[in-house]
Amino acid sequence: MIIDFHTHIFPDKIAAGVIDKLQKKSRSKPYTDATAGGLLQSMQEAGIDYSVTLPVATNVRQVEKLNTIAIAEVQAQAESGARSGLISFGGMHPDYENYKEELRRLKEGGVKGIKLHPAYQDVDFDDIRFLRIIDAASELDLIVLTHAGWDIGIPHHDFASVEQILHVIKEVSPTKLVAAHMGGWRNWKEIKSDLAGAPIWLDTAFSVGPIEPAEGTTRTPEESMNMYDSEFLELTRAHGTDHILFASDCPWSSQKTYVDRFLQMPFTEAEKAAVMGENARHLLGLS
Repeated sequence: MIIDFHTHIFPDKIAAGVIDKLQKKSRSKPYTDATAGGLLQSMQEAGIDYSVTLPVATNVRQVEKLNTIAIAEVQAQAESGARSGLISFGGMHPDYENYKEELRRLKEGGVKGIKLHPAYQDVDFDDIRFLRIIDAASELDLIVLTHAGWDIGIPHHDFASVEQILHVIKEVSPTKLVAAHMGGWRNWKEIKSDLAGAPIWLDTAFSVGPIEPAEGTTRTPEESMNMYDSEFLELTRAHGTDHILFASDCPWSSQKTYVDRFLQMPFTEAEKAAVMGENARHLLGLS
């Protein structure tokens, strides 16, 4: 089983506009049209069984709308008995006041977790507002997946540094915290020295291999590479392969390229099975 733990889709009517805006901001090439149909086609080509779709609430008004959509999708699949392959997470914003009630609504609706994005929400990850949300989510046994490290389109401040992640762990002891981008985009040396082995999961989204620039943009050689395979393997082993989740960040990485790259890495068969799907299956509670 292969599970991609970090993907993004948007409603068909706005996907083109959103993806155009984001690719210009990040100067990164999208590999699908960012619709559900585009993601499902990509999954079929890559041999992926499930993809976790992650919404980002950039303001308080979006929270309930995004979560209502996630609940409806989860319940529709449950009622039909059909497996679409998409696992919808909810979203939360640090300024949303009724976060406990909304998290409970997600839990009762069968949603497995939430996505936080400190950079897009303009709040540091260890701010008390996030701490309260993470603590409440842990009480409900919900997964909390957060963007970690720098954001490729927001270079002025690191809203989810290694220091902040360690502070969150110390303050609220989250039970199911996933730090995206191998614990923090472009902070990988510090992650290896200070965060590796902590009681959290790291997802591999947008962390390995070259970054292809969006059409009409350029990237310097330094800007055009994430971790090399050797660096990734060292960090994976330092943290423990039982707490690594395969993820692509589709549409910002090619799912097929990521699957092919990971299957060729010198993991043991047991490590490969764990990273590519078994860790995610257990965390998500899939049979």
